[in-house]
Amino acid sequence: MTLAELAVTIGVLGALGLVASRFGLSAIPAYLFAGILLGPNEPDFLKVVQPSEVTDFVAEIGLLFLLFFLGLEFSVDRLVRSGRHVGLGGAVDLLVNAGLGLLVGLAAFGPTFAAFVLAACIYVSSSAIAVKALIDLRRLADDETDLVLAILLFEDIAIAAVLGFVATGGGTVATTAGVTLKALAFVAASLAVSRWLGAWLGRLLGRLELEFFLLAVFGFVIAMSAVAKELDMSEAIGALMAGVVLSDSGVREEIEQRFFAVRDVFAALFFFAFALTIELDRTGDVGWIVLLAVAATLVGKLGVGVVAGRAGGFSVRQGVNAGAALVAHGEFTIILAQLAAGNAALAAAHRDDIVAFAGLYVLATATLGVVLMKESKRLGRFLTPARAPG
Repeated sequence: MTLAELAVTIGVLGALGLVASRFGLSAIPAYLFAGILLGPNEPDFLKVVQPSEVTDFVAEIGLLFLLFFLGLEFSVDRLVRSGRHVGLGGAVDLLVNAGLGLLVGLAAFGPTFAAFVLAACIYVSSSAIAVKALIDLRRLADDETDLVLAILLFEDIAIAAVLGFVATGGGTVATTAGVTLKALAFVAASLAVSRWLGAWLGRLLGRLELEFFLLAVFGFVIAMSAVAKELDMSEAIGALMAGVVLSDSGVREEIEQRFFAVRDVFAALFFFAFALTIELDRTGDVGWIVLLAVAATLVGKLGVGVVAGRAGGFSVRQGVNAGAALVAHGEFTIILAQLAAGNAALAAAHRDDIVAFAGLYVLATATLGVVLMKESKRLGRFLTPARAPG
């Protein structure tokens, strides 16, 4: 990506984001549309940016900061309060949405490994899109957001095990269990550091001049992500837990204030870079799979929100709010598809179909998910109208 291409990209992102805000929508679908518009799709005269190592790197930084900010909101105290949601909500989500995803996978590919990959793509929601939309809609403080964050955390841990499985074509049970145990140990260690060393880290950071404060926080996020990747987990878990570690440090508000702009700029570029991988010309081949998967996602995620919400003490309306926040799919779906594309154990036709499916499916669910989040309170009132007195 050249400086001229970057200038055009920023201009289009800003313009489309402004249009979206005028209609009361999150800017996420606008950023995705910008990537499709300027990316390697037709028409040729609009092909401004090609996917490259530069766009991949920028997207990775954007993803890390989005999840870091999620972790900042997910303190140990909040995790303790929502602990039952992690187990209950996460288990219900896994059972329902992985199950529905597997049914779609079997319909598309039959009893093959590709069906399992498709199930994983459909199961896991987008933490990045959900968090960005929660921020945009000012819902981080809502009670039911605890349930959303708990389910997303459960999914992140589950996908940490699935990533290696998809990349290798089905590793041994021992290998999969090993990755899962490492993810759980990493999360547990991060929570322990947050509880016992969080205040000390806050005092240490608080003594630094602004320049070194920024460098220290940035370095901590990258280091935690690098450690997670070295342990064969997703770097996203590292960024998430970096936020958790610093959530009770006493400098959370300053971190948020200093890094808000960085997060928003890189988040926009993350969604843009992701959209560069969407192949619109494959719609005819995988369109029916996308439609079936979207229908399953709407039923599964909204249903899980209501069922897990009711079990967790929330109202049906709050459950609808939670379920709507889980509809959008994004970064993990694309990562799974990319890993599958390099797996020789999958048939070449299946690899191509999964990659094409992932891009179109994410575009559809990201748009629908953000719209549903915006209208979820109205939808909840429609589904459970207030009873007339008397």
